[in-house]
Amino acid sequence: MNPTLPSPPVRPARQESAWAPLAARVFRALWIAQLVSNIGSWMQMVGAQWLLIGHDAALVTLVQTASSLPVVLLALPAGVVADRYDRRRVLLVTQGALFAVSGVLTALTFADLLTPVLLLVLTFLLGCGTALMGPAWQAIQPELVERRQLGQAAALGGVNMNLARAVGPAVGGAVVAAADPAWVFAFNAVSYLGIGVVLLLWRRPAHSPVPHGEKWPAALDAGRRFVWHAPGIRRVLLRTLLFVPGGAALWALLPVVANRSLRLGSGGYGLLLGAVGVGAVAGAFVLPRSNRKLGANRTLGCGALLFAGVLVVLATVREPWLVTLALLFAGLAWIAVLSTLNAAMQTQLPGWVRARGLAVYLLVFQGGQALAAPLWGTLAAALGVTVALLSAAALLVVCAVSLRRWPLREGEETDPSPSAHWPAPPLVFAPGPATGPVLVTVSYRVAPENGTAFTERMEHVGRARRRTGALTWGLYQDGQDPARFIENYLVASWSEHLAQHEVRLTLADRHHEDRARLLLVPGTRPEVTHAFDTSAGTVVPSSPAARVP
Repeated sequence: MNPTLPSPPVRPARQESAWAPLAARVFRALWIAQLVSNIGSWMQMVGAQWLLIGHDAALVTLVQTASSLPVVLLALPAGVVADRYDRRRVLLVTQGALFAVSGVLTALTFADLLTPVLLLVLTFLLGCGTALMGPAWQAIQPELVERRQLGQAAALGGVNMNLARAVGPAVGGAVVAAADPAWVFAFNAVSYLGIGVVLLLWRRPAHSPVPHGEKWPAALDAGRRFVWHAPGIRRVLLRTLLFVPGGAALWALLPVVANRSLRLGSGGYGLLLGAVGVGAVAGAFVLPRSNRKLGANRTLGCGALLFAGVLVVLATVREPWLVTLALLFAGLAWIAVLSTLNAAMQTQLPGWVRARGLAVYLLVFQGGQALAAPLWGTLAAALGVTVALLSAAALLVVCAVSLRRWPLREGEETDPSPSAHWPAPPLVFAPGPATGPVLVTVSYRVAPENGTAFTERMEHVGRARRRTGALTWGLYQDGQDPARFIENYLVASWSEHLAQHEVRLTLADRHHEDRARLLLVPGTRPEVTHAFDTSAGTVVPSSPAARVP
């Protein structure tokens, strides 16, 4: 299935509409192609689940696990690939692979050779393709629209997915009932070609991010380090982890509810999924206004409570029309929560690590679904579907209540635009890229009355150093000269330190540095030195300290 995470608008206006990004030609073409592909993916999901509907509930839920589990295995490597190589080419290769796997699935179904095991294996391979393209797909969004529109883009991407959910399951259910699941698999295979054609015709802008030549282990570690030392990003991931497992119960158990509780056929199941999609599309129109009035955290809380209420209805109501009505609100809640979380990620990630950061988000999102789905299926098989759905609803209530303790961080300085404000290091020799580790020392003179405030502001600077490459960081005060503060941080190699200078620093990092330097003794400047580990064989002539302007 194509990435469920947002894609957005372009063209300034006093109050831009939620559809504004479609004014951008490439974004519009990709959005339409993605819509067709997402419709095919939902048709495929209905066909796959319905082929297994006669089996145990736990086996039916494994279709969702097979689709989502590859993200757990491949998200981080896929993020490195998308940050190190041309993202357009990465997307083209994965679309070709998805087309090939879908073709095999179609051929086996037409030949009546598809077993449950083969179905799950091929669904898993399709999930692998989706996992590999997910970070690259998300990371190109800022190349298609302006940064201020990323929130709208996230919502518009959600509209795409949920519009497909409104159409795909209904069409898929009708096709399965009237003909054969092989035809929905065939449509899904052909649907990948549209995205491939648009990507072939797209020429990336000249200002597109250029990979810095990181090696694989270093690139993986850099992504991990960035996420770990970015409190705002960590809070988004926490909110995702708290919401997704409870929400996964709906997608995992809805086929069972449709078949056993509501006595509906494949067409009825498709209509139930379609109701979720209609609700999500309607929610896209409400979301911009609700976010302005409620803010991100209240939107997340209301969305979690509303989704919990829908699960209670699914667990207790046996009237199809009432369940269908409730599922409209499930779609609204789903897009409200996921669009808010995705927009928060997009607006905080700098270009050099965007795909890796989004890969971690996809890992938490899809991994939560993949791991939770079989648990809900097992619980439903052991204690009944009603108990499983009510348990998931209780988990979502806990998620909403926890916002008081662990809210998203709003209103902080998080501008991820690049800022190469550090001057080139004035060395007396030219280190090789692998030379290191490098010890960077920065000396400051701070008036005694500003010492405490300086230390507090430098905590933000320290996190920025770690996010951009520092293995260790510390701030010390001279025991003989209390006005002198010394900052030390260790970087693994010279190439890592150059990456800090050239591509990794952001306007947010500069903001924190400037705030700390406002407290320096007037007329003084920080003094910077770069020292190299002599045990690694690097011995160089002494160099005077360089002053940072």
